Amino acid sequence: MSIRVDAYTAGGIVSGTVEGAEHLRTQIEHAPELTVIDASWASLGGVDPRTGSIATIPIDDLLIAVADEDPSTAVHASFHPISLVVGPYLIAGDLPTLPGFDPGRALTRPSGEFVLLRDVRLDLADGSNDTAVQCPYAFVNRYSVERVTADLMLGFFFPGAVMDGLPDPEPAPAPAAPTATPPTTATEVPAVAQEAPEAAPA
Repeated sequence: MSIRVDAYTAGGIVSGTVEGAEHLRTQIEHAPELTVIDASWASLGGVDPRTGSIATIPIDDLLIAVADEDPSTAVHASFHPISLVVGPYLIAGDLPTLPGFDPGRALTRPSGEFVLLRDVRLDLADGSNDTAVQCPYAFVNRYSVERVTADLMLGFFFPGAVMDGLPDPEPAPAPAAPTATPPTTATEVPAVAQEAPEAAPA
């Protein structure tokens, strides 16, 4: 099976086809490298695009992968808007989670190297290009993410990334002022009536 793919790296974009995998996720999660055939290369440094027969990309160098397939997501997934800075790229989209997902209490953690976003807008982080790329889905190398803007605490999705956009924590209540304790008064000892001495017998 052939999958049309755009592979984003720190130096540029490799476009072509990937052979032998039913889904792109299977290829990028289980192979040490991504082999793109009939590849074309577009550099970010302003060099003219060039073509070649085969391009091999180590998976650790693959920042973002966009394919022409429709990857499966959870049937009743909830989607959260998120914006990521990944190397020289700025990518915005929706991150799928299970309904009722609470990042502070979730016991499961993402196990793969890539996370899926849908309704993606892809741009250069420095804003130097004129037109952003829009695509239905993209896989993002979560270990390469440098900055995250989201309304959820997703630090365990993107280890090492700076988190933005979270609501400010509620200030801790001020400690109650200590109440003054009145001084203890000495207990008055009742006076003992002195009996008159008995008269001596005559």
